[in-house]
Amino acid sequence: MKRREFIQHTAAASALIGLGGLGLQSFSAASKKITILHTNDVHSHIDPFGPEDGRNANMGGVARRASLIDAIRKENTNTLLLDAGDIFQGTPYFNFYGGELEFKLMSMLNYDLATIGNHDFDNSIDGLYAQLPHAQFEFVSANYDFSNTILNTHVKPYKTFIKDGIKIGVFGLGVELDGLVDKKMYKETTYLDPTEAAQEMTRILKEDEQCDLIICLSHLGYNYSNRPERISDLKLAGTTKHIDLIIGGHTHTFLKKPTVMKNLDGENMLVNQVGCYGINLGKIDFYFDADKNKSANGVSIIV
Repeated sequence: MKRREFIQHTAAASALIGLGGLGLQSFSAASKKITILHTNDVHSHIDPFGPEDGRNANMGGVARRASLIDAIRKENTNTLLLDAGDIFQGTPYFNFYGGELEFKLMSMLNYDLATIGNHDFDNSIDGLYAQLPHAQFEFVSANYDFSNTILNTHVKPYKTFIKDGIKIGVFGLGVELDGLVDKKMYKETTYLDPTEAAQEMTRILKEDEQCDLIICLSHLGYNYSNRPERISDLKLAGTTKHIDLIIGGHTHTFLKKPTVMKNLDGENMLVNQVGCYGINLGKIDFYFDADKNKSANGVSIIV
């Protein structure tokens, strides 16, 4: 099957979800479409897996991802490309280049925004800072306070975009570093409660910024069934409002399509994660009618 036909086929196979508690019938005359593409936990996997690499054989690779992204962008120019963290660590490319290659390639793919995962501190906060000139995209994190570190002013809590008259707000959240990362690696970075940070971000993005679409780039983890007290994407979804999509990372969870969750107001929203190592590319299409009511569908496309 040709790549273009495959994209159309997989998109058609996903279900249309009414968001904001609205019925699906409201979107028969949708006039605008925003496409969100996303990755997470790529972990320095530049090359595709080889033919002998077990269940991942012949999958992944930056070049293949670039071709797929290019094809999708040609279908819809109103597209954002996002990453949910753990860009670094996992292959000799990181050991040798320290993240330079990863950032340069993501810039060539025209990533719009990323958040920071725990492994992005593996060369210390100074090592991460040293690679920022190679990243032609920005980073967001609302619950890592970098004010007493070298990253102060280099990482923002959120960023907004406008595509076809639709205002999109994206904010980032990171996992607690204590216990995962040596203190000397993240230095004076302060971890803030992600639920409180999300509530503040959604208030700002909804009320102050007047965003039509709100996305959380999360490196919290999809779910922790054996530790229900631990914050996760699913738990965050049920304790916040106004978030339309949580793009997750950290737990390497492979979802064939987004999970539909109820937010604090009982309205539908989506949570998605596409595993790890660049094997899959997440694709979420949001449709807006003339009143900016929205619906969405989503798939995970094998690279």
